[in-house]
Amino acid sequence: MRELIVRWQRGWAVARALPTATDVGPGLRVRCLQPGRAVEYVALDRDPASLRDLAALVAREAEPTWLTVPTTDPAATATELEAAGLVLLKRAELLMTTDLRTHPAPPPAAGYRLATAVAPDTDPGTVTVTVLAASGEVGARGTMGLTGTDAVADRIETRPAHRRRGLASTLMGALATAAVAAGGTDGILIASEEGQPLYAKLGWRPAADVLIATTPGNTYPT
Repeated sequence: MRELIVRWQRGWAVARALPTATDVGPGLRVRCLQPGRAVEYVALDRDPASLRDLAALVAREAEPTWLTVPTTDPAATATELEAAGLVLLKRAELLMTTDLRTHPAPPPAAGYRLATAVAPDTDPGTVTVTVLAASGEVGARGTMGLTGTDAVADRIETRPAHRRRGLASTLMGALATAAVAAGGTDGILIASEEGQPLYAKLGWRPAADVLIATTPGNTYPT
């Protein structure tokens, strides 16, 4: 599990053009530079002592800070995080994986087209896919951060006016196809509760639950 978490974080940082994470022992620290989340710690295991140490680091940060914890025992982990003085923002996200070489790739719905960009064409790099309506309006968009054979999906979004047309499935298939062309084989992502049915339908498998916690008062919407 520890290796998978490190691989996810590395690709996620590439997808968002974030600085390289710092190893702080029980976890990783990264500058996120987002509203409500200037800093994020990622736990590498759910050992109670490690979580207490990470919670103490989160509490000492001067900027809004999150702690992300992949776990195979979410109930116990939630209890431990709350006992350490943190509050939970998310309780039901999933770390998921798939073999991109067998990923479904349905064509876009009538009236839509795909635009794919790879930048840079080196390792690490990113692939971004946009699903465009005939008018040129963006219907869906997403990115994968490429590191070695890993491709980490991030910011998968279908715009409200374009939902229920299969665009998310098309988007994920196009991302997988482009990632495989760039040498990727192993898909990794953290799925929101809303996105999990889509990813499961496309063959993504859960590897761990993911909890996200922060200090009291820092409850900026996720």
